[in-house]
Amino acid sequence: MASLYNHCSDIRRVLQKVLVMFSIFTLCASLFYLLAGCCNSLPLDIVDSIAVTQSPQLFYKTYGERFENNFSNSTSGMVAPAPVITSLEGTRASGSENDNPGKDWTAVRRLPQALILGVKKGGTRALLEFLRLHPDIRALGSEPHFFDRHYARGMNWYRSMMPKALDGQIVMEKTPRYFVTAETPARIHSMSKDIKLIVVVRDPITRAISDYTQIISKTHDIPSFETLTFKNRTTGQIDSLWSPIWIGLYAQHLEKWLAYFSLSQIHFVHGERLISDPAGELGKVQDFLGLQRIITDKHFYFNKTKGFPCLKKPEGSSKPHCLGKTKGRTHPKIDTEVIKKLKDFYHPHNLKFYQMAGQDFGWQ
Repeated sequence: MASLYNHCSDIRRVLQKVLVMFSIFTLCASLFYLLAGCCNSLPLDIVDSIAVTQSPQLFYKTYGERFENNFSNSTSGMVAPAPVITSLEGTRASGSENDNPGKDWTAVRRLPQALILGVKKGGTRALLEFLRLHPDIRALGSEPHFFDRHYARGMNWYRSMMPKALDGQIVMEKTPRYFVTAETPARIHSMSKDIKLIVVVRDPITRAISDYTQIISKTHDIPSFETLTFKNRTTGQIDSLWSPIWIGLYAQHLEKWLAYFSLSQIHFVHGERLISDPAGELGKVQDFLGLQRIITDKHFYFNKTKGFPCLKKPEGSSKPHCLGKTKGRTHPKIDTEVIKKLKDFYHPHNLKFYQMAGQDFGWQ
């Protein structure tokens, strides 16, 4: 009997140990499940500042879709997120950079390394929207007007306006008024002597008419384009101080920039070619910024109704992306004699600009 009793006690002890081990296993499994569920529901603002300790490929694969969904739900899209990708292969010049375990993959706010300076009605919005496709570009969607209107707010305010970016991504913004504001070259130079500058230029006559078209869409009952173009129409003297005419004096404005920056730091985008060959112009911009040519002709189609290129339907979106209703307005018909007068007026200014920029834009 004693032997049987001892045997039963041994069995009870074994069962108790098994039960304790099973309870511990169940508890660990539950904790793991809860932690996994918590990580999968991280809010976007935490993801935006998280330090990625593993490879960037894993970061984009895990959180890229969440960035994209957040952006597509926004009506205005102040900040452009990187496109949804599951691999960064081919997005850097060096593959070893992606695999560097010591690289800092924390998203932070930085001052811009590139600026789209102008010009107004030249195609700056289209250029910015197209550049936002590149995973190595983080761009501010609105125009901050820091260097021309809000400079007194200081650099910390300006930095706070910028989107968060990973190490290696280029931060940029666009404010077309910078190109023609006298104070901006010195102010930008004081921020960064090595910054890259982009200027979209367009036939100054077409640009002026487009500018006027925007003006009359907002302010009615103003004089005709022909009337505002001249100081005195009888004598044929052009009013070079009228803003739509004055902005097109590109050589005059460029002189101020060349006093602070070398021509190699300034890239001119051909406004007409940005419409007819957006992929070609975007390729040159990507080269200028030191990025691989990821944005290509496969991203565009031409919208005959608007007369502008649009982005093809992006992954995860239900329709193609075209610029808003304010782009592609129908221009008023301008007296041909006025057009001829403007061609004569702009001709020497254009020739000087070609010489300064080192390229002929072919405006007649």
